[in-house]
Amino acid sequence: MSLIVMKFGGSSVGDAERMKRVAKRIVERKQAGHSCVVVVSAMGDTTDDLIDLSKQIYDGAPPAREMDMLLTTGEQVSVALLSMAIHNLGEQAVSYTGWQSGIYTEPVHGKARITDIGPHRVLNAIEQGNVVIVAGFQGMTEAGEITTLGRGGSDTTAVALAAAIKADLCEIYTDVDGIYSTDPRIVKVARKLAEISYDEMLELANLGAAVLHPRAVEYAKNYNVTLVVRSSFNYNEGTNVKEEAVMEQGIVVRGIAYDKNVARISILGVPEKPGQLAKVFLALAEVQIDVDIIVQSGVINGSADFSFTTTLADREKALDVIEQIRAEVGFREVTSEVDLVKVSIVGAGMVSSPGVAATMFKVISDLGITISLVSTSEIKMSCVIDNTNLTDVIRALHTAYGLDTAEQAFVGGPEDRR
Repeated sequence: MSLIVMKFGGSSVGDAERMKRVAKRIVERKQAGHSCVVVVSAMGDTTDDLIDLSKQIYDGAPPAREMDMLLTTGEQVSVALLSMAIHNLGEQAVSYTGWQSGIYTEPVHGKARITDIGPHRVLNAIEQGNVVIVAGFQGMTEAGEITTLGRGGSDTTAVALAAAIKADLCEIYTDVDGIYSTDPRIVKVARKLAEISYDEMLELANLGAAVLHPRAVEYAKNYNVTLVVRSSFNYNEGTNVKEEAVMEQGIVVRGIAYDKNVARISILGVPEKPGQLAKVFLALAEVQIDVDIIVQSGVINGSADFSFTTTLADREKALDVIEQIRAEVGFREVTSEVDLVKVSIVGAGMVSSPGVAATMFKVISDLGITISLVSTSEIKMSCVIDNTNLTDVIRALHTAYGLDTAEQAFVGGPEDRR
């Protein structure tokens, strides 16, 4: 008998029929002799619907604490219904919220990090023969406040729980049957990877690939959790995420990701003296604003310009913070841009393969697109461009790096294949 954590996303439990299908799959694993802990997201578009409802009630950004109180209800609906569906198939099941499961987080609303897990209640329920259903995306502070882990946080819940209970396997079920070389909704002939390294997957997740949450990959790497991504709509072999992955011969770039959630902020005329950039980024860090690509221009007449990217949601807050320190920093003006996208290539073999960057630049320039910002590391390269021709760029890059296959990628159930 093995102990398995199974995580099902919102599309997998999007309606009553899909919920029953998931329950049947869980019962199959249970009756095959496995102990199962199941982590579930909110059904379908529930979270988005709750956010829209809050906007009808409150002008501007609602109180963060109350938003967490609101959004955690979506997962509570899912766990209760899934537990009922499993009971209906003749198996024992019990549903828990994140805090009932012993998940503790830092005192940050909206995107808290897990600080500790006390899984005693979960383990006791398993020993009693139950399938344990846990609400993803949520936890509780030491002071008893309910928090959420940010969008996609159910992945993190699943992997963190798997580490805490020393599970033999953590399976992430979604509407695709593994990790693909790029979004199979854009490239129908995307390549499914049999395995991928933690480092490559972490880069792809951070760069916009939505199939796994970055913090979930971090947990898997740090605690050596055996992680598999597979479809909830079929029984195909999934993709193994592991420490070292076998590279396919001739394939240098393993994945292409994109992120539309990008805003560029430029601070112009910053006096060239020590500590100026530190003042800006310390002020942003104090209000939990994440900064990505940073580029500084050369010094002209004793001042410099620099740009950085952040999320669209943080753009207005970042501009406000920068304006508040205008007198202290002494810059001339601040500007921002939206309607951008960050396109990235990832591959462990890139560092030893000349010409990878040149290929990316040529593909983008041949499409008549200007690159605004560039960022590189040993296993990834990102370009920020106008988002108008995103589909053409992804398809052209996929072909240029030899990733196209002869087979159609699988997305969704039989009724959703497209």
